[in-house]
Amino acid sequence: MLERFAGRIMLQSGWRRALTAFLAGAFAVLALPPFDFFAAMFVSFPVLVWLLDGASPDPDRGFLGRCRPSFACGWWFGFGYFVAGLWWLGAALLVEADSFAWAIPLAVLGLPALLAIFFGLGTTLARAIWSDGFGRIAALAFGLTIAEWLRSFAFTGFPWNTIGYGAMPVPLAMQSVTVVGLIGVTLLAIVVFSVPALVATRRGLFQGLSCASVIVAAHLGFGAYELSQAASDAAGANAAIVRIVQPSIPQEMKWSAAERDAIFNAHLELTNRPPEVEGAVPSLIVWPETSVPYILTEAPRALGAIAEALDDGQHLAAGAVRVDDSRPAAGTRYYNSITVIGDGGEITAAADKVHLVPFGEYLPFEDFLTSLGLSAIAETPQGFSAAAERTLLDIGETITALPLICYEAIFPLDLAAIESPPDIILNVTNDAWYGATPGPYQHFRQAQIRALETRTPMVRAANNGISAVTDSYGRIVDGLALNAVGVIDAPIPERVVPNWNRTERMRNLWLLIGMILFVAIVSRASFNTQ
Repeated sequence: MLERFAGRIMLQSGWRRALTAFLAGAFAVLALPPFDFFAAMFVSFPVLVWLLDGASPDPDRGFLGRCRPSFACGWWFGFGYFVAGLWWLGAALLVEADSFAWAIPLAVLGLPALLAIFFGLGTTLARAIWSDGFGRIAALAFGLTIAEWLRSFAFTGFPWNTIGYGAMPVPLAMQSVTVVGLIGVTLLAIVVFSVPALVATRRGLFQGLSCASVIVAAHLGFGAYELSQAASDAAGANAAIVRIVQPSIPQEMKWSAAERDAIFNAHLELTNRPPEVEGAVPSLIVWPETSVPYILTEAPRALGAIAEALDDGQHLAAGAVRVDDSRPAAGTRYYNSITVIGDGGEITAAADKVHLVPFGEYLPFEDFLTSLGLSAIAETPQGFSAAAERTLLDIGETITALPLICYEAIFPLDLAAIESPPDIILNVTNDAWYGATPGPYQHFRQAQIRALETRTPMVRAANNGISAVTDSYGRIVDGLALNAVGVIDAPIPERVVPNWNRTERMRNLWLLIGMILFVAIVSRASFNTQ
């Protein structure tokens, strides 16, 4: 029965083939947060394998014509994957519908169409070394892994919902990322998820099942071992206490001049709440991204109010807009920042966002697009400017933090530029743009993996959630649900020295890629001699 089903998929053509690929890609999104139904990919990837089995090139066509069938399979699969996984981006444009509703089709369909090109290139590369049996599974894993690697940095990068996240629903299944990185987990996941395709065609089934069994056993076994080595309580006896403030301010109110005082007071009220555990006084308080509705250097009363809210020795790390007008020739520049404020109301440190959101915080090709009447969604006259480099934040005398603002937390490469290991990753964000959609859940999972990759605990403050403290193993110490209003008082977990640094993880990744490419090429050579 499965053989007939696979055969029917292989023989599909025209719109039926495109629709099947689109639906298979969309179904794979169920493996991602908030669903975490990883079994969905055991359906989607075999369908993609069978579609590629039937994507034979026409030898009478030119190079591009021969690539077209395999590219189309990957593109339609990717289009379905990204439409189903990113449709919630349209919610951000409804916040100011009068100005930006026209762009909803570009966000919901246009961006997925562009991202799907990477999958199309990946399946084209895979089909170039396609064979039968397990060799074609290796070819697909190689092609799509290269595509996902390129997507992580090309054109500023957008590695949102990388395939490997579908294989990491719980901390037990996350630990392998410390050895081979997110892209390495992606390669292994594609192999495992694609192996059921061999059940229909039989050839290479033993090799495929054996390989998948070894990968799954190693993946989960390593996770179990690592967690068994972790202390049940990841914080030391003298751990500093952090308070995370989650006010859940609706996005339509965030930049309202009439609501500024109410918004600021809401943050202060949560800051002033008594400790959840008697005697456990927070030494660090964290407010979310752009939580301060004023330019702090121009609002001495706000700094005074913050000073009154802080006890001796306490520090506040708050998301705020920073203005730099020190260079008149360059004009006024606005930065999306984290500002550290001491108990006397003085600004002791600040870090600006490095990796800005295209079209959200700045306009690519600004002169041209501005001439067409377009503007960035961010509420500044000229959009935000990017910091020249990422710097660590010194919070008081005891905590060093790596600041990641909003979607900077989705980029593994953004953690590479820091030489000295920080005590914590400090991630502030405002996901209220996206409402009660999968977006905030996906965002949190990716931030969670960043902490685990570097074995560095994460303190995450999100305006409407998901706020949390996670330890170096990706385990949630404490958190607040989406759209909850409240605070978290939690001890800051200790950082764990990782067994593999980034250079070693990259070495392991390319070793994996080389091995899977070798299998694919040998299988292809054997296939051609038959």
